[in-house]
Formats: sequence, C-alpha cells, structure tokens
Amino acid sequence: MSEGVTPLIGVFDMFSASVAAQHYNGLFVSGFGFAASYYGLPDIGFIAWPDMVAFVQRLRLAFPGQHLLVDIDDGYVDPEVACHVIEQLEMIGASGVILEDQQRPRRCGHVDGKRILPLPEYLEKLDLVLRTRQDLVVVARTDATDEEEILVRAAALAETDADVILVDGVRSVDWIHRVRSVIGGKPLLFNQIAGGKSPRISLPELAEFGVNVAIYSTPCLFAAQTAMDEALLRLKSDNGRLPEITAGGVGVKESLALLERNISRNHPKKNKELADLPV
Repeated sequence: MSEGVTPLIGVFDMFSASVAAQHYNGLFVSGFGFAASYYGLPDIGFIAWPDMVAFVQRLRLAFPGQHLLVDIDDGYVDPEVACHVIEQLEMIGASGVILEDQQRPRRCGHVDGKRILPLPEYLEKLDLVLRTRQDLVVVARTDATDEEEILVRAAALAETDADVILVDGVRSVDWIHRVRSVIGGKPLLFNQIAGGKSPRISLPELAEFGVNVAIYSTPCLFAAQTAMDEALLRLKSDNGRLPEITAGGVGVKESLALLERNISRNHPKKNKELADLPV
C-alpha cells in the first residue's frame, strides 16, 4: 500500500466481503459484482435501490470497522430517489457513494456504447445529493468518452462540492495527468478492472500521478469465477472425488472460522466509531 492512495476492494456478496476484509480496510460495493451475484445479470440498470440498501446494511453489521464506498449508478434515475437512497445509506453507516452521469440503459464504465446525461441535468442531480448528505463522501463520476467532453465535465465536477472526482474508463497515464490538470486540488479516484480500458498501475505509481483513491471493482468476482470453474472441472475429471485439503487450502473448519468473525459478539467495541474515509 502506498501512503496517500486509499485502495478499496470490490465485493459482490457477504462471503467475498468476508475474504476481502481480512486484507483491506476499505470495501467497494461494486454495481458490476452485485448485479452479477444478486441477479445473475449484467450491470446495465437491473439493480433496484432497496436491494442495494439492504446489502449495504448487512455489510455494515458484519464489518463495522471497514470503509464502505457504494456504487449507486445514476442514483436510480430520479433525483428524489437518489436523495432518498443517500439518506438511507448514511443512516446505515456507509462511508461514501459514487454518482455517475450515464443515461439508461447504463453500461459498465469500461465498455463501449455509453451515453451520458446532459451536463446541466447531471449537475442538478448532483447538487441535490450534495445538499442532502451530511457527512457522506460523494464521488462525482463522469463516463464521457469524447476527449473534449471528458475535460469539460471533469472541470465542471471539480467546481462542485463533490469530495472526489472519477473519470471512468481512463485510457492511459497521459489521461490521468490531463484530468488531474483540470480538477485542481480535488481528490482523484482511479478505477481498475481486469480486461478494462484503463492501464494496470501500481499504488506507488498512482501516488506519483496525483491519484488519491483506487478502486478495484472485480478482482474477487473474477477470481471466484475462475476458481469455481477450475474446482468443478477437477471434480468432473476425478469422477466426483473431492480433492485432498492441502496446506493453505480451505475446508469446513477454515470456512467456518472466516464466517464466525462476522458475528456481532466478536466485533471489538472500538470498531463502533468509524473514521472518515481518507481522501
């Protein structure tokens, strides 16, 4: 971990969060992962806000000491709904949210075909959200792909009271520098996703480029898909015989030990108070 850059690990269900919480203090509630896990669907707008709020509530109860940054897409279309969700998440104890400027049907920030709201319409929604929140960190995200529009929007978002700026799908290190140059001193968030449009960059390198927060949306999800495929193919090839548990492997004992940490009586009392998300 590099000083000055806050890493947040994308989780898609309670079990992936249980694993991630062993290694990182910050969790990112990924829309990509939640849509895949909860609905078995791509992240193009299927998520219903009560489902996301309920998931964050379960996370907060199980992980009282972890920062939780929540992907709320476009605020679920309507500005009033967005504000209602903000109030719900803040009451639960979420650390922050990401609000994007995409039109529906939305798409993953690292694929083609994204369409964005008119800037005044997004800024109006963002302003309502910012006036509704109390201490919640708000990340203003643009999914613009036109080069001129990216810089126009990044500069406009930096003029608001948003706490952090995210330009999703940044295509090169040069573009990190260009975005940094137009947002002034605002904290900058960088989103990395395997197979996505953005380059693979280490935390020390991101710190040099002026990035403050790094989210990793899908390492748990993609690793789970790979591991489950491999385990089931191995089970098939061995005629249904389970493999031996080797050193460092997971069986009933190891899995239960992980899950028992989430029971409330095992939470240190000192974890009741959460610090502000460091940006």
